[in-house]
Amino acid sequence: MMIIVIILISLAIITGLYVAINWAPELTVEELRGRWGNAPSVFLDVAGKKVHLRDEGPRNDPTPLVLLHGTGHSLHTWDGWVAALKGARRVIRFDLAGCGLTGPAADDRYSIDDDVRLVVAILDRLGIDRCVLGGNSLGGLIAWRTALEHPERVEKLILVDADGYRIAPKSVPLAFRFARLPMSYWLISHTLPRGLVEQTLRNVYGDPTKVTAEAMLRSRELTRREGNRRAFVLRARQEPQLGDLSHRIAELKMPTLIIWGGRDRLIPRESAQRFHRDIAGSALVMFEDLGHMPQEEDPGRTAEAVQRFLASPA
Repeated sequence: MMIIVIILISLAIITGLYVAINWAPELTVEELRGRWGNAPSVFLDVAGKKVHLRDEGPRNDPTPLVLLHGTGHSLHTWDGWVAALKGARRVIRFDLAGCGLTGPAADDRYSIDDDVRLVVAILDRLGIDRCVLGGNSLGGLIAWRTALEHPERVEKLILVDADGYRIAPKSVPLAFRFARLPMSYWLISHTLPRGLVEQTLRNVYGDPTKVTAEAMLRSRELTRREGNRRAFVLRARQEPQLGDLSHRIAELKMPTLIIWGGRDRLIPRESAQRFHRDIAGSALVMFEDLGHMPQEEDPGRTAEAVQRFLASPA
């Protein structure tokens, strides 16, 4: 009995020290807007959410490019692409529910169906009938699911290390593993170890030395936006319950560009090859030296592939 008491006391002390060292209270949107929500950011009331969105480039573009980020990230992941593309194309990007500055869903629902509805609602709100839809990781999954359910709205599709097949990852960032542990919710919601943010970002880059101080600061601060950590946990726990619709990927008929990092350990290259095989006529561009977020790790080379794809006939 005494041994159990000693163990419990030791665990309490260790937990207390961990919380004291890594305590990270939430930040309000007002505290974050000055750095991460400045011009050209706007906040639109869409589907019961105040969505953080950026809309750049020529307004006469008949099929704007709409870009969706991955889990726990934000519209800033596309900064490099936007800089390269906005001179000739209208480029729209926004923070998904529970991410960036958009904030959590009021009903705590983070299903892919909810994400698809948000995409369509934003297209409607902006008066866009058809677009080129692209996404990275979770954003790629939302992109192809939107294209599957609303093919009339998607002229072309861009999948960047997209989720979609049940292929085991070679490595999973600690934050994703921790979020699914039964006792992790309170700790994730109130603490944020600096090393956890750094490890997560370095894990998804092909070359970890390319992770910038700004990227780490952005990830840390936007993670602390009110409600985002709770949303991250809820989304991570809801994902295993999602239905597998990979058998329907072959139904996609629009021109599709598949961009992949050859060093992606979260969604390995086998997924890229399956997308390429299942989507008839798709183009696959593999960047052997890049990881799970090639658009951020090397925006120059990856944007060139997008420019070529956009210039080709639909």
